[in-house]
Amino acid sequence: MTRTILDIHVIQTVPPSNLNRDDTGSPKTAIYGGQRRARVSSQAWKRATRQAFEHILDPSELGVRTKRVVELLADEIAAQDAALGERAVDLATDVLTAAGITVKAARKADALQEAEFLLFLSRRQVQNLAELAVTTARDAGEGKVAVDKKEARARADREHSVDVSLFGRMVANATDLNVDAAAQVAHALSVHAVDNEYDYFTAVDDHKNADDNEDAGAGMIGTVEFNSSTLYRFATVDVDRLQDNLGDAEATRRAAEAFVRAFVASMPTGKQNTFANRTLPDAVLVVARETQSINLVGAFEDAIETQTGRIAETIQRLTEHTRDLHQAFDEQPVAAWVFGVGDKKIAPLAELAQRSTFDTTVTEVGALVAGRLAAQP
Repeated sequence: MTRTILDIHVIQTVPPSNLNRDDTGSPKTAIYGGQRRARVSSQAWKRATRQAFEHILDPSELGVRTKRVVELLADEIAAQDAALGERAVDLATDVLTAAGITVKAARKADALQEAEFLLFLSRRQVQNLAELAVTTARDAGEGKVAVDKKEARARADREHSVDVSLFGRMVANATDLNVDAAAQVAHALSVHAVDNEYDYFTAVDDHKNADDNEDAGAGMIGTVEFNSSTLYRFATVDVDRLQDNLGDAEATRRAAEAFVRAFVASMPTGKQNTFANRTLPDAVLVVARETQSINLVGAFEDAIETQTGRIAETIQRLTEHTRDLHQAFDEQPVAAWVFGVGDKKIAPLAELAQRSTFDTTVTEVGALVAGRLAAQP
């Protein structure tokens, strides 16, 4: 069977910012090529991508990741049958237990039971499980409710949402409910070495009055750590795995388009109010392959050292590394698109890919995915 893999490579410059903090509040970093680089974790960018889906896809195509799944399901049960409102929590617990999902007492005494781990369910799965609870309760009348375990588990494992299908699901105590992720997201790394800096700030107490001999100094002082960087970002989607998870070619096309759009344009929101650091990428290269995904971060194993602007050299490095890699491994992409800011800056990448725009690339990626899925036996 012919495979279809979508690789998304992004060059993005970010001004002073703290997109993704560690446990001490410092911007995350990593050693690569023997030098410290700025880093934004894959988890941070995956969450930003998931949040962007809310503006791209219909809510019915998305899921909910929560430990408060008893509350979520009970609300849906009550919405489907108001007469079951007083029993909704017990019914939700029974259905989840039947599906193999362990629930336990919440940490707060007055809170509902919670799942043992964060649970990722599609909205359709929540509706279907609630429907099973309602039907079972009606059939049982006032008697003891006995939920069909096989049916409960089946309803928790079909009609996956786009985000569950892309990012996967792990249910530690019910591994048959696991969903293998169709997308992988790399930790974003700066193409150059970084040194974190510190902003010393003060906050003045507006109500203090120097004329009344009050201390007219700051009401608060502190520091916030930051850096600025040109990042190389990479993500990949296994279209065939996505099709397996969603079970529908049209849904797979929409999901692939949504992922490209959301990953490219999203950004984690850490310290955004402090730095107003949101930017769009300088250059984007999308490559469709049928062999394997290829992360091109090796272009920047030797850190870029120029002090007069890095974007042009970053694009040149990426172009040369990609060309050399393709030649060395006889790699023949199915298709490739490039778009970005400034004709001269992205001209080198045009040697490897079709010049395009954001919207056009998304549309053509969707058409390619649909065509290749349709061609499969």
